[in-house]
Amino acid sequence: MTELGRRERKKLQTRQSIADAALELFLARGFDDVGVKEIADRADVSVTTLFKHFPSKEALLFDEDEEQETALVDAVRNRPAGQSIPRALRDHFVGMASGHADHPLFVSFHRLVESTPALREYEHRMWMRHQVRLARVIAGEIGAPEDDVRCAALARFALEARDVIFGREDRERVADEVFGLLEHGWAADQQS
Repeated sequence: MTELGRRERKKLQTRQSIADAALELFLARGFDDVGVKEIADRADVSVTTLFKHFPSKEALLFDEDEEQETALVDAVRNRPAGQSIPRALRDHFVGMASGHADHPLFVSFHRLVESTPALREYEHRMWMRHQVRLARVIAGEIGAPEDDVRCAALARFALEARDVIFGREDRERVADEVFGLLEHGWAADQQS
């Protein structure tokens, strides 16, 4: 791995300081009751600097977008030999859900997002942006054209499944059912 230079490290530290300040203030008082100037002041940066790092107020809470997309792609590309793509995505989402649930701020963060319409909408749009790249990776893995409709559908349904899985206590069972349906189809799951 390449070592970051001083300037890059400083940028990352500033970005993290802004994100931390935003999270702290939003959790304490709610998203709508905190302004970007207050966040910038808490992080000891200008509002201009804040917006150089984050394009919107909503983006302050969702600073792992690139990492999430990379993890999705890696789950498909680096799956064990013989493992299906739906199973690899299932395992990724179960691991993701477990990792998030173990974080001490997850419940508070999740409650904040769910109780704020602007954050719910932003999170969904941000998450679904991964659909095109995920579909292309799936297509590449099975030797299909980049615009294969089956790959696009699998990517779309898998990404939407995250909310169904995360919203349940029995995440592993739900993930098995949802991704089993994606892998085997509705007809195979129904009794005659």
